[in-house]
Amino acid sequence: MLNGTIIQYFEWYMNCNQNLWNEVAKDAPNLAKMGITAIWLPPAFKGIGGKDEVGYGVYDVYDLGEFDQKGTVKTKYGSKDEYLKCIKELQKCGINVYADIVLNHKMGADYIQTIPATKVDWGNHDIEIAKQEMVKVATKFTFPGRNNKYSDFKWNWTHFDGIDYNMAKGENALFKFKDKNWEKIVDEEFGNYDYLMGADIDFNNNEVREECKKWGEWYLKLTNVNGFRLDAVKHISAVFYKNWISYLRKLTQKELFTVGEYWSGDVQKLHKYIEKTEGQISLFDVPLHYNLNSASKDVNYDLTTIFNNTLVKDNPTKAVTFVDNHDTQPGQALESFIDRWFKLIAYSIILLRDSGYPCVFYGDLYGIHNNDVLPLDGLRKLLELRSKKAYGNQHDYIDNRNCIGWTREGDEKHFDSGLAVLISNGGYSEKRMYIGKKFANSKLIDAMGNIKEEVTIDNDGFGVFKVMEKSVSVWTK
Repeated sequence: MLNGTIIQYFEWYMNCNQNLWNEVAKDAPNLAKMGITAIWLPPAFKGIGGKDEVGYGVYDVYDLGEFDQKGTVKTKYGSKDEYLKCIKELQKCGINVYADIVLNHKMGADYIQTIPATKVDWGNHDIEIAKQEMVKVATKFTFPGRNNKYSDFKWNWTHFDGIDYNMAKGENALFKFKDKNWEKIVDEEFGNYDYLMGADIDFNNNEVREECKKWGEWYLKLTNVNGFRLDAVKHISAVFYKNWISYLRKLTQKELFTVGEYWSGDVQKLHKYIEKTEGQISLFDVPLHYNLNSASKDVNYDLTTIFNNTLVKDNPTKAVTFVDNHDTQPGQALESFIDRWFKLIAYSIILLRDSGYPCVFYGDLYGIHNNDVLPLDGLRKLLELRSKKAYGNQHDYIDNRNCIGWTREGDEKHFDSGLAVLISNGGYSEKRMYIGKKFANSKLIDAMGNIKEEVTIDNDGFGVFKVMEKSVSVWTK
């Protein structure tokens, strides 16, 4: 068994000419050779932005690039048939496919409805700031381009609980619909963070819950994906997702690995959501990302604290670790792009340890043309080391603010596996570490090529390992 490694195969500004699914299918053998075992593909359904829609402005979840809607048949990434073929090619190469699911909201309604609603405060969504009024809102979705194929469900205002625009007055404000309440068991920012954008789906509505179950069943049967990446879960009831995932797992009798995006640096909020879903989903380790980002901005950062208050430290089996993604890249609302000098160090932290399920970002592996970000030198080497060497018992040396390390003893299943990692955010450093008695009298080299001389392991399995300033060295046979 290889170590599991996910790749997020898109970035926000990529210009793929509605051809990404074909490009991924072609790249599948190369990804497998690199040690990638799973892929997170972008949202495959039609969005309000048509051929330029990244995928999060959801219009029709049944249109995977099949119908002439929003000015295009194909999505930004290709056609339905290309998507299905792409999934098969990836799976043929032993790569699991995780679909990006966006159920929080809808955009681009086909008709306007006039309904009663109450304006609430942006700073605290629980506070009403005006009397109920009649508003014109974009809440009726009939999908005429699809003409009832796959589903005849029509969405109207009763299936939503709020929206942020009144067309009657051209007013940007947050409106809660008549007789509606925000979801419970969501993030508590702004009093209640159920509302994020667009027409906010009401998961208290039984018709909505049943339609979401039917759609999930349809999607899995059609695509045969292996799992999900769930968007914006902090805005969606944990109870809904607990029930939805349980239903689909029981129905398909499949594992359906599922990771949610709960964007918060507060690890306690992540713990609470996992608890409320009864452990049905993993979460991205956003607190670790912020620690890595802080370390990249501050050369005096105390590396012994890098895992403090992180999901991978507290609950490693539920942590999907990452360095950057489409939301943190330059130009995005959550921009917190990790400085380049530290980025390879950050990747060694998520790829070469025994905890967490790491996710590599497309923009780091292939570059971000829009921002002149070049591919990260050394990342492919780290992926190779994870695939071939990062096995066995781990020994931590997280004991110096400017130089930390760890070793892996290797195992019998992976030939010549085992490694020693040393990181510096300051000057040149050395550290004596135990790598295992099976390495006695072996000579190890720095696989990253930063240090030329070899390290000899003594009879007791110890070696004195070295690292250059502000870099990482990985020592292997």
